[in-house]
Amino acid sequence: MKKLLLIIAIFIATGISAQTKYQKGMQKAFDLWEKGKLTEASQLFERISKAAPTKWLPSYYVATIEIIESFGLKDEAILKAKLTKAQGFLDTAKSNSENNPEILVAQAFLNLGYIAFDGQKYGMTLSGENNQLYAKALQIAPKNPRVVLAQAEWNMGAAKFFGKSTKPYCAEIKRAIALSKEEKIDIEFYPKFMIKRAEEVLKQCEK
Repeated sequence: MKKLLLIIAIFIATGISAQTKYQKGMQKAFDLWEKGKLTEASQLFERISKAAPTKWLPSYYVATIEIIESFGLKDEAILKAKLTKAQGFLDTAKSNSENNPEILVAQAFLNLGYIAFDGQKYGMTLSGENNQLYAKALQIAPKNPRVVLAQAEWNMGAAKFFGKSTKPYCAEIKRAIALSKEEKIDIEFYPKFMIKRAEEVLKQCEK
């Protein structure tokens, strides 16, 4: 009996230790991100994703950083390398969390990376896919402020492209901000709503 209790205690202690290591690693990666050290943050998230293969968040954040860094690139080969890497990590995140609205929005963000680089080449095929991704994410989580904001921004971009007013989408941005104030997140390191950025988007919308 004592031996059994000792084994159980070891398993519990190991679990606590592993989780603490995961938490410390994730926090350090976010600290690097906050300091603008995106490459280092991405590399650390990548190491965490390999050490915690059943968790979707580390892979999601690797993909997110790679996508962010793809915007503004002039070399298509470098762009494709970054977005291919991001896609691989998004696929890993999907395998650990199916029908996740945050991952669906990230996939649309990745597609936007291609569209922003060359709208004529990628816009025709990926724009339709993005409409479907946002619709699915909104169906799954209609009160998720990040989903609501992301779809509104996407629609704003389309309106600008076709020379239409963006004002019809201002109400959705306001709704996203309101929803963010009501949202309760109980999952550690879950994506957060960037209210300052949302307010900037609202200002652009109301111009």
